[in-house]
Amino acid sequence: MVNEQRKIETDIESRGKSSQPVWVELGRIEVKKPMVREADGSQGDLFPAEARLRNLTYAAPIQLEMTLVQGGERHEPVIATIGQLPIMIGSTSCNLYGLSDQERVVHGEDALDPGGYFIINGTERVLMTLEDLASNKIMTEFTERYNERIYVAKVFSQFRGYRALIVVERNKKNLLEVSFPSVAGHLRFVDLMRALGLVSDQDIVNAVSNDVDILTFMMQNLEESAECDSVEAGIMYVGRKLAPNQTRDYQRKRAEFVLDNYLLPHLNYLMPPDLKEGDPGYEDAVTGVRLAKAHFLGRMAEACFDLVLEKRRIDDKDHYANKRLKLAGDLMEDLFRISLNRLTRDIKYQLERASMRHRDLSIGTAVRADVLTERLLHPLATGNWVGGRTGVSQLLDRIDHMSVLSHLRRVISPLSRSQPHFEARDLHPTQWGRICPSETPEGPNCGLVKNFAQMVEISGGVEDEMEIKRILYSLGVEPLKGEME
Repeated sequence: MVNEQRKIETDIESRGKSSQPVWVELGRIEVKKPMVREADGSQGDLFPAEARLRNLTYAAPIQLEMTLVQGGERHEPVIATIGQLPIMIGSTSCNLYGLSDQERVVHGEDALDPGGYFIINGTERVLMTLEDLASNKIMTEFTERYNERIYVAKVFSQFRGYRALIVVERNKKNLLEVSFPSVAGHLRFVDLMRALGLVSDQDIVNAVSNDVDILTFMMQNLEESAECDSVEAGIMYVGRKLAPNQTRDYQRKRAEFVLDNYLLPHLNYLMPPDLKEGDPGYEDAVTGVRLAKAHFLGRMAEACFDLVLEKRRIDDKDHYANKRLKLAGDLMEDLFRISLNRLTRDIKYQLERASMRHRDLSIGTAVRADVLTERLLHPLATGNWVGGRTGVSQLLDRIDHMSVLSHLRRVISPLSRSQPHFEARDLHPTQWGRICPSETPEGPNCGLVKNFAQMVEISGGVEDEMEIKRILYSLGVEPLKGEME
């Protein structure tokens, strides 16, 4: 997340050196071990038992290397403490990690305590596992509109905390329409494909499917979009939809910005992170990403047509292959991303205020550690998470050992308690071995609050995506044109 940010821009001009801006470069970040600062200024290791007894927060300082660049002159890097990160009991950053049972007892801890929770102001808080639909995966369904059946392929595209719903649907005239965030209404599928770089009819058909039945549908779509015959015409079509009655230049820039940022944002990972606008190879990289987006849209269109032709069934949202679990790490990632953005805005404001008052600029005085700390602790203490979710953080149930284990293994669904959701509440066959069939509350939460089965194992994400690509390429999968190696 720090590498995503990389730099804090400011609106300060270096005094006496006009047109040379001031910015802060972010370097290496490190999380220390939990510590306690006493009233006399001394510091020592903090253990969970002491945090419980003294109503302290079990948290570790986060240190970030920051370099002030002023008028082309780089100052010495400063390692600043930017805040306190709550530490999970038993994690690798915990002071109990690696201790024997006897050593844990010496530090006031139960040797059988499973860990996996946080201590905030002396209270034990556990983060609920959230169950959600898989992102970046094409799902098909029917919708009813004006007594007509509409065939839909949709994907929840997620990238760096931003989640966008992209929908490809076939209307009653057999024409494909695409909708995604920041676009009012629908865009014609073929015109959008041309805006993304697939100009010829043959390229667009190949991106969708070579099936004869689907070809008939595609010919109708191509005839409807006859006036759009180039990438420029496609971009201007999108621009007119996004910014009607504006200048052509503004429409073009707006269309390119929206296509690059709001359409299938998860494919933006193909863009090399260090490449900036104006660098050699930047235009080629943008073209490659847009072509990848066009091919992905082609797959969505194929899924939509297959549904029409009854070559595939609608996707079952309750099938566990279509579910993903957000564990404590994913939830803390969402929280830290928002908190870091707030901190960078505060640092920018503090530097600009110091400049206005003609003071010397200093990172030490610009960084206020309580900004990040408060943003991290408040949701953990109250359960009100970013994105409007409530009840994410709960007080750990300490009635007995089994209730602790049960609480740590609880899974909650984002669906509303007040609506029926009969299918979501049912026991699905794919929950076998994953979700306990009997441990669920009575009443309105029945079937929406679940617990893991006794022997369940949760698989994490893949660290090295290139390893997956190498395996796929070795099995004969061909990389897309413009795919980054």
